[in-house]
Amino acid sequence: MKYTSEYRENRTVIQIAQAISQMTTHPWNIMEICGGQTYAIAYYRLQEILPSQITLLHGPGCPVCVTPEPTIDLAVDLALRPATILATFGDMMRVPGSREDLLHAKARGADVRLLYSPLDAVQLAEENKDKEVIFFAIGFETTLPVHLTALREALRRGLTNFSLLTSFFRVSPAVESILQDPRSVVDAFLTAGHVCAITGNAAYRKLSEQYQTPMAVTGFEPADLLYGIYCCIDMLERGTYNVVNAYKRAVPEEGNPKARALMDEMLEPCPCDWRGIGEIPDSGLRLREKYAPYDAEKRFVETWHATSPGTAHNRDAARHISATSSKTIIGHQKQTCIAGDIMRGYKQPAQCPCFGTTCTPDHPVGAPMVSQEGSCATFYLIDN
Repeated sequence: MKYTSEYRENRTVIQIAQAISQMTTHPWNIMEICGGQTYAIAYYRLQEILPSQITLLHGPGCPVCVTPEPTIDLAVDLALRPATILATFGDMMRVPGSREDLLHAKARGADVRLLYSPLDAVQLAEENKDKEVIFFAIGFETTLPVHLTALREALRRGLTNFSLLTSFFRVSPAVESILQDPRSVVDAFLTAGHVCAITGNAAYRKLSEQYQTPMAVTGFEPADLLYGIYCCIDMLERGTYNVVNAYKRAVPEEGNPKARALMDEMLEPCPCDWRGIGEIPDSGLRLREKYAPYDAEKRFVETWHATSPGTAHNRDAARHISATSSKTIIGHQKQTCIAGDIMRGYKQPAQCPCFGTTCTPDHPVGAPMVSQEGSCATFYLIDN
């Protein structure tokens, strides 16, 4: 298949790996940010063909993994409202909140629908005008234009029973948070090509310059990733830093201006909690006030609070409940989980005492085990 098979050819992969080995003279730690990259690294055993001086570290992963418990709690509570349909993608169904996940809420009678596209949720709203249809929209910048396109279509159709519950993340502030960490051991980054295809590379060039850290924009095939590693090692060994676009077939320097314009029009930056990491300033995106009638959190917060006294009625309050109840829910497992250390690059998944024992994809404790693109789930599934 064009643009796929040629980036998996053994000869190409071996040639790049040999070139990396020939130039590497010092130990280096390189972090990939995206869970799709982590999966490819594990699946193709790329760490095993690299020289021993190079260690690959596994970053935040995917928006499914880092969506915090209070947001899941809010989704569950909204799904249990009468005359409500909550729709989302299948990988959100088993993400644990502080009490339960959406799959258990569905088993208790909540009308939770699994969809392939946000536009299907718009059609649901068209066909069920006697019900509120809430689409639980999550994503890094890659998928946000699709969610916003669905909202624009709902506006075009004049649907007043459609809203979004959002869990939107910006990747570059998370990278900066790792760079600012005095404990950080990361020497270079592989940035996510699909994110940069939307955002462009400007934010990463600024970070590379400010923190004097090499970065390479990479894709998801083994040759793509190895070439990105090659670019990083080349800069590290020469003592230089820059952002190298190693994925030019998919990532223009300026990204997608139309998608960015849509995001700028409808969204604004906000602080955001990342499960396993904590709050990162300006790392989230929320609907602007103009679109508040279509923001499920704002739209239903007063009704939810009035009909559910004693229940957290927004994410700030829910965050407190989650923090104080987590020890009761999972006890010692939560205390011994090192998800935050893994996602910041201090530790590897296998170093967690919960990994593969009390924490598995069927019963995740830490954020990286929540989704298949989380580093812990990736290595667990491939090794088993």
